[in-house]
Amino acid sequence: MDFKQIEAFVNVIKYKSFSKAAEATFLTQPTISTHISSLEKELGVTLIDRLGKESRPTKQGRAFYNYAINLINTRERAINAMGNFGKEISGQIDLRASSVPGQYIVPKLLADFHKEYPEVTFRLEQSDSEQVWNDILDNMGEIGFTGEYQNNGLKYELLFKEPSVLITPKNEKFTRLREKTDTISLKYIIDEPLVWREEGSATRRAFEEKLRQAGRTSMIKAVATVNGIEAVKQCVAAGLGVSLLSQVVVESDKGNGDYISFRLEETELEREFYMVYNKNTTLSPVALKFKEFVLEKFGE
Repeated sequence: MDFKQIEAFVNVIKYKSFSKAAEATFLTQPTISTHISSLEKELGVTLIDRLGKESRPTKQGRAFYNYAINLINTRERAINAMGNFGKEISGQIDLRASSVPGQYIVPKLLADFHKEYPEVTFRLEQSDSEQVWNDILDNMGEIGFTGEYQNNGLKYELLFKEPSVLITPKNEKFTRLREKTDTISLKYIIDEPLVWREEGSATRRAFEEKLRQAGRTSMIKAVATVNGIEAVKQCVAAGLGVSLLSQVVVESDKGNGDYISFRLEETELEREFYMVYNKNTTLSPVALKFKEFVLEKFGE
């Protein structure tokens, strides 16, 4: 067993394809296949199921994958510690992010980090919070960003807190109200149809939980459930209903959105944003440097 075989196995699992793993690592597909076959022969088990164009780990493959990630990252950390990693930080960071962080927070972090470490590349996959947690737990990504905390064995680093914002159509009712105030109570919108995010959304879960705690679940009158922040904004702008968004989303539109925004009187509807990673997995040197960079950035 050598590291070329282990790296080939890890990349096939990450990219779910022999051909994509070969393309990402500048190797030929036959070379990747040979590495995997040699590794399976040495271990005496089948590690990967070849299912047409998609490749998935077997039960034994899933178990070995966690060892493989730790082996690779521990080797890189050891090289770094011995001074052979060099002054120039390089490599790829595999990241996961839920909707709001993925669109409005992480891109700026990547750009700032790349200015300091131009040899670093990134692979970012965006999904809902649940998928981010699952991917980090399964070591399909090294570092994740999410707008919700869950006691699931991951290490959570709180980056910042911010209030949720109500957005409404630019109709006569809300236009007149906005001329008088920029703050609104949830009681005021009790009869308004709600444009809802998908069930895996941290924004939705946080809102539902706060309403349950306040005994206001009857206020949830969903007219639509949509997958995506931009779809929410467009539905509201078209007059379908009202919705809640994170403040960072509304601020990114700089007042140019086709909707009206209000601060909420219910200050308990505050969002928290976290960086998460698997505390049972050794981070690669470049991921460790990125983690330290993010913590320093938000600690300013």
